[in-house]
Amino acid sequence: MGATIHTITAPVDPQVLDGLAVLMRDCVAQGAAIGMVQPFDATAARAFWQSNVAPEVDRGARTLFIARDDEGICGTVQLITAMPPNQPHRCEIAKMMVAPSARRRGIGRALMAAALEHARALGKRTVTLDTRSGDIAQPLYASVGFEVAGEIPDFALNPDGATLHATTYMYLKL
Repeated sequence: MGATIHTITAPVDPQVLDGLAVLMRDCVAQGAAIGMVQPFDATAARAFWQSNVAPEVDRGARTLFIARDDEGICGTVQLITAMPPNQPHRCEIAKMMVAPSARRRGIGRALMAAALEHARALGKRTVTLDTRSGDIAQPLYASVGFEVAGEIPDFALNPDGATLHATTYMYLKL
């Protein structure tokens, strides 16, 4: 693999945010369906991490995992643990990304393993996620035990900002 997995704790280091911004920009440029549309640059990505993710990590509502290799941050995934009062047993995987240059090296699998291990340590029993139907990550999710719950057609825009894609909801019982 050649990468190490790190759990990021509060406060989130500004250099980590910068590395995540570059990773997100590069993934969206390659067509990753992670909620962003083109034009999308590192400044917009940095704002996302600073405004949306870092505060959630700071208050313990989200755990951030990163993968680092010799080039820097090459992957990330989040585990959202703050759920409504009627769902304390559940958590959610979000924003799984592996740098285009680092794919097919087991980094995504290692990130998922870290997130799922953390979910177990927290006593969670169900993990959910959503992914663009047919996305390159969907087989990875299935291979670690996620099952398809259903699909919603025309759920979100692709990164091109012009075409819609379906979203598949998946779950894993721990």
